Amino acid sequence: MIYNDFCGENISRLGFGLMRLPLKEDKSIDQEQVQAMVDYAMANGVNYFDTAWPYHGGKSELSIGEALAKYPRESWFLANKFPGHQTAPSYDPAGIFEKQLAKCKVDYFDFYLLHNINEGCFDVYKDERWGIVDYFVEQTRQGRIRHLGFSTHARAENLEEILDYLGDSIEFCQIQMNYLDWTLQEAKEKYEMLTQRGIPTIIMESVRGGKLADLGGENNARLKALRPDESITSWALRWLQQYDNCKVILSGMSNLEHMKDNVATFSGDKALTAEENELLLSIADEMKDSVPCTGCRYCVEGCPMGLDIPMLIKTYNDAKVQTSFTTAIHMEALPEDKRATACIGCGSCTQICPQKIDVPDVMSKLTDVIASGPSWAAVCEERAKQL
Repeated sequence: MIYNDFCGENISRLGFGLMRLPLKEDKSIDQEQVQAMVDYAMANGVNYFDTAWPYHGGKSELSIGEALAKYPRESWFLANKFPGHQTAPSYDPAGIFEKQLAKCKVDYFDFYLLHNINEGCFDVYKDERWGIVDYFVEQTRQGRIRHLGFSTHARAENLEEILDYLGDSIEFCQIQMNYLDWTLQEAKEKYEMLTQRGIPTIIMESVRGGKLADLGGENNARLKALRPDESITSWALRWLQQYDNCKVILSGMSNLEHMKDNVATFSGDKALTAEENELLLSIADEMKDSVPCTGCRYCVEGCPMGLDIPMLIKTYNDAKVQTSFTTAIHMEALPEDKRATACIGCGSCTQICPQKIDVPDVMSKLTDVIASGPSWAAVCEERAKQL
């Protein structure tokens, strides 16, 4: 197993993400399988486990608490998160934290994150009524949290503001990063910003929710021809291994075979060659099939509605690859008069666009994608019942 010095701790570079645990037919967590996966992880050097309040409807914390209880507390590191990103009428950091400790059967968390600080919930984390940041800083001072950080799906331009606000109160940041999102979701800009600030990173969505575990027959064959003994998933994980500031790479494993394959990938360093990197990024470009916006912003200057058209096109390109809650988060954080639905179809943007993009058509398609995809507000409303 490859290890890193992460916040002064000797942490396995592979982390077990506990958001996609194995399920029984009735959709309950298969605890027997979870235990087998944790046992294999511990036997093979994986010592970082990542859960959160909303995972599996609040049952992920119970599951990992039970699975890890048989091992000495000092032999593993547990990360948990406060759900300030979920829309709710009120927030009780102390109440949630005490429940999390009890559910996980621990007296402290090794790593604790302010969950998914983004454009839509940043004000919640700053609101003095709830005192969220101050409360968890105090828990860190008391030793009930050993290392405090945050996770985010925010755009790069917003991440800088979040980092400035949190300042020295946080030690690390968790971001979505993989070879597809390197450009699609500004992972490159976010990773470089954090690295320049000296903030170590944890990587989530390393395999893009499983999308990068199967690239289709032709692309799978291209990769297998170069590394016949390695899985398609391993390419995504090895791509991340080249970035030194990716201290922990989370994988949301759903069965023991996933665990065994990922452990094998992290058992040694078989770095991608320059040619292999080039091939992987070219496959990513093929997957995007993006609207060719260059971000010149000529369209913005003439838009009567004042829409940030390049940003909306970027969101559409992301949604075309895989509609996700991140897409909904970004759209629902915008004022209604700045969303794609506000486009009046005047066409002034298309007339001035150097790429001759039919912007009104893209705005219409983005509106349809958002309407047919998951609503972050609806998810938050349902999950808020747990608070």
